[in-house]
Amino acid sequence: MKTSFQRSAPGRRPGGAVKFKGRGRLTPTRRNVSDISMHRIDQPANVLRFISFGGCGEVGRSMYVYEYNDDIVIVDMGLQWPDENMPGIDYLIPNVEYLKPRKKNIRGIIITHGHYDHIGGIPHLLDSLGNPPMYATALTRGMILKRQEEFKFAPKPNIEIITPESRVSMGSFDVSFFHVNHNIPDSVGIVLKTPEGTAVHTGDFKFDHTPVNERPADIERLTELGRQGVMVLVSESTDAEYPGHQISEMEVQKSLEEIFKVAQGRIIAATFSSLLTRIQQLIWLSEKYDRKVVIEGFSMKQNIAVSQELNYMQIKKGTIIESKDLHRYPEEKITIICTGAQGEDRAVLMRIANNEHKTISLVPNDSIVFSSSVIPGNEGTIQRLKDVLYKKAGKIYHKASMDIHAGGHAKQDELKMMMQLTKPKYLIPIHGNYFMLRLHADLAQEVGIPKNHIAVVEDGEIVDMTRSEIKKLKEKIPMDHVMVDGLGVGDVKEVVLRDRQHLAEDGIFVIIAIVDSNTGRVRTSPDIISRGFIYLKESQDLLKEVRSRTRKIVEEMTVTGARPINWTYVKDALREKIGQYLFTKTQRRPMVLPVVIEV
Repeated sequence: MKTSFQRSAPGRRPGGAVKFKGRGRLTPTRRNVSDISMHRIDQPANVLRFISFGGCGEVGRSMYVYEYNDDIVIVDMGLQWPDENMPGIDYLIPNVEYLKPRKKNIRGIIITHGHYDHIGGIPHLLDSLGNPPMYATALTRGMILKRQEEFKFAPKPNIEIITPESRVSMGSFDVSFFHVNHNIPDSVGIVLKTPEGTAVHTGDFKFDHTPVNERPADIERLTELGRQGVMVLVSESTDAEYPGHQISEMEVQKSLEEIFKVAQGRIIAATFSSLLTRIQQLIWLSEKYDRKVVIEGFSMKQNIAVSQELNYMQIKKGTIIESKDLHRYPEEKITIICTGAQGEDRAVLMRIANNEHKTISLVPNDSIVFSSSVIPGNEGTIQRLKDVLYKKAGKIYHKASMDIHAGGHAKQDELKMMMQLTKPKYLIPIHGNYFMLRLHADLAQEVGIPKNHIAVVEDGEIVDMTRSEIKKLKEKIPMDHVMVDGLGVGDVKEVVLRDRQHLAEDGIFVIIAIVDSNTGRVRTSPDIISRGFIYLKESQDLLKEVRSRTRKIVEEMTVTGARPINWTYVKDALREKIGQYLFTKTQRRPMVLPVVIEV
């Protein structure tokens, strides 16, 4: 017995390349010839080159490269979470093919702060780049090493601890740092001095004059840089569409305290696991109002442990308890801090809301606090979560009702302030969707930077700078997304993802035909399996016709056709013709899988 199996979809032609555009759907495209040859491009002498490997045209996957002569400095190495059109994908990381033949020129990797969109790609990319030296602040280093423990076969990073006062020589680059405010402690911006000029890389930042658990941004240092002369400012753009200024963390703390004053039962506060400043605020307030604290969420527990170990978070002994001990304390003496503010299916807050948590269930006296922003694309899941919570909990607090969250990214007035302090000749907006980058460019013109001194780039585009000009090259480096799926890195290609999308949209339709190898006739009625396409019990007429057409298609080629039988041709014909018939009847295109068994 021989079985032939073919996986394919009707209406799909082989050989067509598929490429991502932003975070949207997969769209067929022709491969740019210049993309293929870019690993051979020459580096001009005495020119400062900037390339975005991720973070321009998207929020996430931050990775930026600076080149001067034979020296390369990398800033950040992050990941990006997949969207709904990437089924089964854990996250995406930058494509570093351009750097592999140049890895001997990499003088170091600088990490601006400890968020996953800036550190998440390190375990996967470090080895392929030769494990160059890395530079990070103490907390950021701790978070990198903690995450590295999950990747037993990845090389251990060689991380040198830096502070805002540090100075590091990296070939032609004289590198220094400056303190910035974000929503995680120990965040820094970077100054890269070259013989041609100085680049200031902001990292993620905001200007908070009354921060919590850290000092304000180093405005004096930024002012001094402006006096010395900055050739290019490379500045984040995440909140470029919002006017004004981020509210201070001190204002957030005051608003949170109002909740603690009036809450009659438990306070369940959901936030990001990496928003350590907010977690610290909630713990301080719990201690002030004599509440025990339960921490729920693996990543949150990890981040708190690292922060405590490095003395970035202060927690009194006895404040933290386990969820299994909740019954020992009155409800009004409990605060639960957890992940899941984005409505993720398996995150802690959703499991609590659905009564799926092993020790925590909602009661009517609970107060729910959403202390986080809404990540674009999560609006629907968050609303569904709120619907469930409003049915079961007492009070729901969120950003729209009171100031219980401050974003970590500069709004328009702060972006202008950064440009006014540093007085750059050129601007490259980064860290944002394309419209955010353009809005940032518009702000730059408002403060006096000429339009031809602004380079709005997308991932893969190359910018060359000298004292006299800034220009984008026509060539681009390879920028195909590298997808991480379980243990696989880069083994899920676009064609696999396309198949997953196809299955998710229209399902699968399997036809099993048993063929007599001597006569070529189909034995018995072909079997049909459908998943995600139609409900078989209610589609008998359609199935009857499919079986009849299957028999006819097969026997036209096997009974009177040429010998030996070309089974590939038989399966192709079966797939195409049955696929077309199903589409005419249902206006859907399931993945048709012909299985031919010779007996």
